[in-house]
Amino acid sequence: MTQVSAQRIEFEGYGGVRLRGDSWGHPSAPAVLFLAGGGQTRHAWGNTAVQVASRGWRAITLDLRGHGESDWARDADYSIESFVRDLGAVVEALGTAPVLVGASLGGITGLLLAGEQRPRAFRALVLVDIAPRMEPKGVQRIVEFMRRHLDGFSSLEEAAAAVASYLPHRRRPKDFAGLKKNLRRDVSGRYRWHWDPEFVLGAKTPDASRQPERLLAAARRLVIPTLLVRGRMSDVISSESVHEFLEAVPHARFVDVAEAGHMIAGDRNDLFSAAVLEFLDHVLGHGGVPHSGYTTNP
Repeated sequence: MTQVSAQRIEFEGYGGVRLRGDSWGHPSAPAVLFLAGGGQTRHAWGNTAVQVASRGWRAITLDLRGHGESDWARDADYSIESFVRDLGAVVEALGTAPVLVGASLGGITGLLLAGEQRPRAFRALVLVDIAPRMEPKGVQRIVEFMRRHLDGFSSLEEAAAAVASYLPHRRRPKDFAGLKKNLRRDVSGRYRWHWDPEFVLGAKTPDASRQPERLLAAARRLVIPTLLVRGRMSDVISSESVHEFLEAVPHARFVDVAEAGHMIAGDRNDLFSAAVLEFLDHVLGHGGVPHSGYTTNP
């Protein structure tokens, strides 16, 4: 595998919000843009971006507004419309249509941009454990976890224990380096999640999960190559939601990743990366080789 190193990258989003991330690969190579879910940072993708860049793409992982090293919105505007406007500005700045790989909120944002405003905004679209109809209990579990720890943690060990209770199926890491990337340390020394609390507490929060008909209408208008990746253990996307999406987007491909929940890239990064790479080969017109551990539709 060709070794690639990350370069810092920055874009101007809606209302002057600065969006920051990392880029691997040659700047002139076709781009694959990774957008994580709400409450996550660009580090959520594990090794996937490096693998994608090593296959000749330019891989870009970007922090959403209010997350990671991107600016917090001065007016606390975290409505879904603001995220869509941010993404539109990034696509404009890139100059050519990227492949978008979007998890949860990142995927919803891409779906709405392509399905409501710009059908050819992306060369292709990968939706990671997100579909128009989401399970309310699964969504609520995520929101409750995010709100439960707004006062932060006294240590990395305490933060790791909170994550372990939320993700009991995932092996608890011995090294906290990855976890530390998703935390910020305040002036008192406490570790807090690396996102703006107004994202879950403010008056303008994403509400797309309560708009299934809007998302389904956007899905029906997709004209680009599309892949839906679901974690087989997900409590956010059900088999029925997958079936509804595939009926709405008959040209879409589907991958069901074993031993993975909603945060697939973190649960089974090996299988997730393999699914994305195979799809990219398909987009380029090359035949991908099926990998064990997940199932695909014909």
